[in-house]
Amino acid sequence: MVDLNPPLQFLLRVFVGWVNRQQLEVIDYLKEENRILRERLGDRRLRFTDAQRRRLAEKGKPLGRKVLRDIASIVTPDTIMAWHRKLIAMKWNRVDKCGPGRPRILSEIPALIARMAKENSSWGSTRIQGALSNLGHRVARGTVANVLRSRSPAWKTNAMGHLSSSALGRPGRRGFLHRRSLDPQGTGHTSSWT
Repeated sequence: MVDLNPPLQFLLRVFVGWVNRQQLEVIDYLKEENRILRERLGDRRLRFTDAQRRRLAEKGKPLGRKVLRDIASIVTPDTIMAWHRKLIAMKWNRVDKCGPGRPRILSEIPALIARMAKENSSWGSTRIQGALSNLGHRVARGTVANVLRSRSPAWKTNAMGHLSSSALGRPGRRGFLHRRSLDPQGTGHTSSWT
């Protein structure tokens, strides 16, 4: 630390002492003011709002119990510390801010998904998901498939979440094989084998 010359040290100590005395006088005044207000209230219990509790807890916690015993006149130091513990618990407790499970999708998204599927019958869940992403909506492919299934039972998806061929108005694998069995040469003309 830097050594100060003695006259400067003396002036610094005088200044610090004066500031300390000023602070003690302010504290004494505030204590007396609190006593007078407490006398005026009598035995009536004070009701605090959450914001007032928060302010008292934030200011009282750094002081500690010993100092609060000397200066706190409205509530006990234990009460202030309990309020502070609750504040800390509420800060880290997110239960009241969100419910269980994933958040629901916006109400406009299902209507948009149904409209896209109706206007573009060849699109599957993945393509609709991509179109929604281009519009700025983050929706999972499974969510798109669930919305399509819930809108109409005709919307069927395969294991990969894509719309099945029958849902798109095209014959599926069985239909393809059935047509192929009717047209073994692949000419596009079906003939009966009778």
